[in-house]
Amino acid sequence: MDRPDIYTRLTELGVALPTATFPAAAYTMCTQSGKLAYLSGHLAKQDGIVWKGRLGETLTTQDGQLAARAVAIDLLATLHAQIKDLNQVRRIVKMTSLVNSTPAFTEQHLVTNGASEFFAEVFGESGKHARSAFGVTQLPLDACLEIELIAELN
Repeated sequence: MDRPDIYTRLTELGVALPTATFPAAAYTMCTQSGKLAYLSGHLAKQDGIVWKGRLGETLTTQDGQLAARAVAIDLLATLHAQIKDLNQVRRIVKMTSLVNSTPAFTEQHLVTNGASEFFAEVFGESGKHARSAFGVTQLPLDACLEIELIAELN
């Protein structure tokens, strides 16, 4: 795999990984099985506080894209805490996005692009992944977005 150092790439993008979060209930933030790392759903945060709101009501698609990018950064922080070296990520395999949205809002896929595009910026071709994006009527703590991830490791 010919790609730049992931930490150098994050620096070029102006991204500093935050401290990984701890689980809020009876689960782990990341579990490895073989060469796969399964990351639990991460809620969108803004300045370390849950980013609340509903797409199509109090938040725009652009707000949602920014929230999705923020979640992607948090997911990388968790993955780094688990595996200690993001250069060991072979590829991002699958992402599932839950978007707190009104029944009339139909741009969940565009909101989720905020995370998908970020992973492609960081990992190049190996950041492109399969994904699902769902509209939901509510998320824990009134968060606007939750994303879970599966990554393959070397």
